[in-house]
Amino acid sequence: MRILHTSDWHLGRTLHGVDLLDHQRAFLDHLVDVVREREVDVLLVAGDVYDRAVPAVPTVRLLSEALGRLSDLATVVLTPGNHDSAVRLGFAAGLLRDGVHVLASLDSLATPIVVRDDAGPVAFYGLPYLDPDSVRGLLVAPGAEPLARSHEAVLTAALERVRADLATRPGARSVVLAHAFVVGGAPSESERDIRVGGVDSVPSEVFEGVDYVALGHLHGAQAIGSGAPVIRYSGSPLAFSFGEKNQRKSSTLVELAPDGTVSVELVPAPVPRRLAEITGDLDTLLAGFDDLRDAWLRVFVTDPVHPANLHALVRERFPHALSIQHTPVGGVAASDRRAIGAEADPVEVATDFVAFATGGEATETEVAVLRSAYEAALALETSA
Repeated sequence: MRILHTSDWHLGRTLHGVDLLDHQRAFLDHLVDVVREREVDVLLVAGDVYDRAVPAVPTVRLLSEALGRLSDLATVVLTPGNHDSAVRLGFAAGLLRDGVHVLASLDSLATPIVVRDDAGPVAFYGLPYLDPDSVRGLLVAPGAEPLARSHEAVLTAALERVRADLATRPGARSVVLAHAFVVGGAPSESERDIRVGGVDSVPSEVFEGVDYVALGHLHGAQAIGSGAPVIRYSGSPLAFSFGEKNQRKSSTLVELAPDGTVSVELVPAPVPRRLAEITGDLDTLLAGFDDLRDAWLRVFVTDPVHPANLHALVRERFPHALSIQHTPVGGVAASDRRAIGAEADPVEVATDFVAFATGGEATETEVAVLRSAYEAALALETSA
């Protein structure tokens, strides 16, 4: 059976204020082409389909159109992640068109979607994101001790249900979709923190007994471990932070053999615009880096004193600069933090801020303007 594993679409997300919906639409067009050309049997989306619990109307419309096109070509199985609302994503799941399955309920943890090929059945179990505080009371077995307040405890309980059902299906191959931070995974800076009790990760051993584990949550494509079962993150289709600038985005094409062995191929995703970082003084930046004029950029400007018209000049040279930061080299060192009492001179406090913000001492003119503004405010307060 041929399976295409994806996750973390985050439909509706922005990048430093840039709307990514058109780029996400291009990825979904690409996904339809891959499913058709590679004759995919089952498409998986392992959580974070939307970027927020209440998505905007254009985002919902984009997902609806994409699911219609994809389900004409393959069986589609989705689960919610920590960004989605399981209730909203799973609403009317039973009324969806044939070929689209949203596994968003705790009640369906051990009720797989079964897809058959010439070698027999494959059971697809969907685990929505399991927030320990919300579900540990619901997953505890009758008469058993309460579950610990941890991701490991709730995922272990969920997988026990999965294995119990799988034991009633002799000869069936198995795939589990889960949205979690599994030990050994390399995070990016754009994933939302899911720590509970100071711990956010679960050991890979909780997934023993299945053939393939399709993970979501981490945005970099990667394998977890090297033995059985095969456990992989597909990663996000687009970069959502500059920390992902060196990641090669892809979908995971999985061949599940009749004996349950797994082979994997990474299918590159389209890159709408590459991400890069550049550092230097303003003159150097404005004179070079011609090859990055069309990139999304994070720019670090190192002049000792904050240059005039910094943002305008950088954006004129690099129209897609998303973040411009002044990080002075050789400027005035930031003073040690200290409490500011009522006895402090407000003008001195203001000039200290100027030095901190610009990397250079306030000029006599700037001090004069600050003192004039303070005295004018004091006069207004006195006459009020």
